[in-house]
Amino acid sequence: MVGQRRSAPMERARPASNFHRQSGAAAPRVEVNEDWVDQEHYLGLAGFRHALRQFIAASEAINRSAGTTQQQYQAMLAIRTWPYESMSMKDLAEQLLLTHHAAVQLVNRLSRSGLAQRTASAEDRRSVLLTLTPKGEALLDDLAGRHLEQMLRQEPALSASLRRLKRMGA
Repeated sequence: MVGQRRSAPMERARPASNFHRQSGAAAPRVEVNEDWVDQEHYLGLAGFRHALRQFIAASEAINRSAGTTQQQYQAMLAIRTWPYESMSMKDLAEQLLLTHHAAVQLVNRLSRSGLAQRTASAEDRRSVLLTLTPKGEALLDDLAGRHLEQMLRQEPALSASLRRLKRMGA
């Protein structure tokens, strides 16, 4: 249901999910023998990149038709999926790999459009908390459905490319 979220605990711990992992956290390293890279590897990599680019192009068109930017959509998605009731400006900057100043400007644009709102933190007056407005929730619901449709269109090409690379040990 739109607007109903989990309550925030008194002390905010870092989320455990990989999606909300701090940007500085290292991903698991996969060893690849560079001598193994051959035409099949290149085909797998090229196919994967092509499918990603097709999705990104479709995503840009979806967002443009709704009057939003890629960053605005990503910010709304990050705010909506944050495991607590609201997200801090610092957390948004970390999630989107932005400077604090750039995140503030992005939230300014979302606020002017009526898609997100700021509230002062009751625990720390220096901290600003972010939530989506009902208008932001409704727009995100629409955009997410349209993005999912595009992802599912690209899934066969992405999966085939990944399977090709896995078979080769890349």
